[in-house]
Amino acid sequence: MASLDSVSIAIFLGAVLVMAGILSSLLALRFGAPLLLVFLAIGMLAGDAGPGRLSFDDVRTTYLVGSVALALILFDGGLRTKFQSIRTVLAPSMVLATIGVLLTAVVTAPAARYVLDLNWTESLLVGAVVASTDAAAVFLLVHTQGLRLRPRVGATLEAESGTNDPFAIFLTLMLVEFISIGESSAGHVLLELAREGVLGAFVGVVGGRLVVLALNRMALPQGLHAPFVTTAALVIFGVAQIAHASGFLAVYLAGIIIGNRPTRAHNSVVTFLDAATWLAQIVMFVLLGLLVSPQRLLGSVGPAVIVALVLMLAARPLAVILCLMPFRFNWREKIFIAWTGLRGAVAIFLASIPMLIGLPKAYLYFDVAFVVVIISLLLQGWTLAPAARWLHVALPRVDRGPRRVELDLPGQLEQQLVGYPVRPKSLFFRRGLLPSWSKPTLVIRDERILTPTEADPVAAGDYLYLLAPPEKAESLDRFFVDMAPSSAPDPHLLGDFMVSGEHTLGELAEIYGVSVAEEQAKLTLADYFDIHLDHAPKEGAELVLDPIVLVARSIGGGRVNVVGLRLPEEEDVVVPLTRMQRARRKLADVWASVAGV
Repeated sequence: MASLDSVSIAIFLGAVLVMAGILSSLLALRFGAPLLLVFLAIGMLAGDAGPGRLSFDDVRTTYLVGSVALALILFDGGLRTKFQSIRTVLAPSMVLATIGVLLTAVVTAPAARYVLDLNWTESLLVGAVVASTDAAAVFLLVHTQGLRLRPRVGATLEAESGTNDPFAIFLTLMLVEFISIGESSAGHVLLELAREGVLGAFVGVVGGRLVVLALNRMALPQGLHAPFVTTAALVIFGVAQIAHASGFLAVYLAGIIIGNRPTRAHNSVVTFLDAATWLAQIVMFVLLGLLVSPQRLLGSVGPAVIVALVLMLAARPLAVILCLMPFRFNWREKIFIAWTGLRGAVAIFLASIPMLIGLPKAYLYFDVAFVVVIISLLLQGWTLAPAARWLHVALPRVDRGPRRVELDLPGQLEQQLVGYPVRPKSLFFRRGLLPSWSKPTLVIRDERILTPTEADPVAAGDYLYLLAPPEKAESLDRFFVDMAPSSAPDPHLLGDFMVSGEHTLGELAEIYGVSVAEEQAKLTLADYFDIHLDHAPKEGAELVLDPIVLVARSIGGGRVNVVGLRLPEEEDVVVPLTRMQRARRKLADVWASVAGV
């Protein structure tokens, strides 16, 4: 009975710790505190040196939980990554995720060797442990501080943070192997890197496609799609690891492929994974906090602070500047990307590997990584928003989007039911605009369910449900958010090549002889862009209106206010691409064909 009681007490205490982590996240989100610090603090308070007096030194369990948590975090990150948003920054992100990690480790190593009295291999291991950035920390802080980053900067950080973990893990494992065995060669390292990278990518791509196929072909009971995808991600991770490939790279690529393909129950999968990822992070961080010994930490805190400062102020900036040199980033963007290299769960997780293997000075690596993460989150985390505004990489904040409700229809892959409250200043209410690929299905008014015909005209305060393709449903948001004030140009502007967005298709037809359907003659050019684009209009967006092409030349208030006309007699001027641009385009095309996006 005593053993049963001890199990019950362990379950109770574990549940209390996790619940404390969940509830504390509300306080952290309110004040913008890095959540990792909160979870680590709870673990430390519950440990043998804190009020909780729990004795925990099971490194194997911590490594197991950390592996599962990190695999789910990377898979969830890949699932939310839209290939269209990162394809333009794929090349710089990959350079940062590989060469950038290596340069960061190499530049940090001399400082670690000097202040920690280590040899060169051990110093490189310290650098490798703290070299990668943490995607969860970066984007959680961006979200809680209400930042909107320039698209290229945000996409670069997103892609780099999601892809640099596999290389940092590989580098750490190779150095641990070299220290424990005592021999290796450059050829062996390159062979291992190639095998882990190529085989991991193969397992991830094949596994992702198999999961998509299974989701769309198998008639799983409602509610089992999300657990199926989650366990499939862990299967992909396990297969890659057993094959001595990079399981973390495999699950990230599998997530990208699944997230960019139409699948059943996509919303329930994302919601379930969001909760699973949160829980995995909380459990992992609390366990890592339990492993920390404050008494032992005091002996290495001074040298660890020096390592952290060298990492943040020298190693990371130098790596970013050198890696982004071939790409067209201005100095403000480079400085911000360098400063946003937050360290988080991955660094502490990697520091537990020497402890698991039983390397000499294993606890030193762990303590240094712990201090580096604390300083990074405190110093870089809380200055993220001021740095973004000072460096002018933050866009003006906008009103929160409409509350969108998504329902997956059982057995239906082509359409999704999406609901919005009708706001009095929305584009839909003021102009009655909806894209042609969406279909109003029902209206809820005063707790009554009406058909669109019965509810016509739709009133402010109604709740409108529409059918839309899953990959386009999110684009409906802009029709139900409050319209921003328009900065329209001179309404009399109507020349050979520039047209005001407020002119109608009928007026355009009279001057240029364009054939326009009678029901569309009263639409403005801005309306035409809103209806026919699958996304919010951007400068350079094109639409065909036979026999001419409409080009968005200026955007104001979220709508097109100046339209360029490409007349049929105009000859397209072909601008030759540079060698770097051709290489980047080729890389994007190859990835698109492999991922099927």
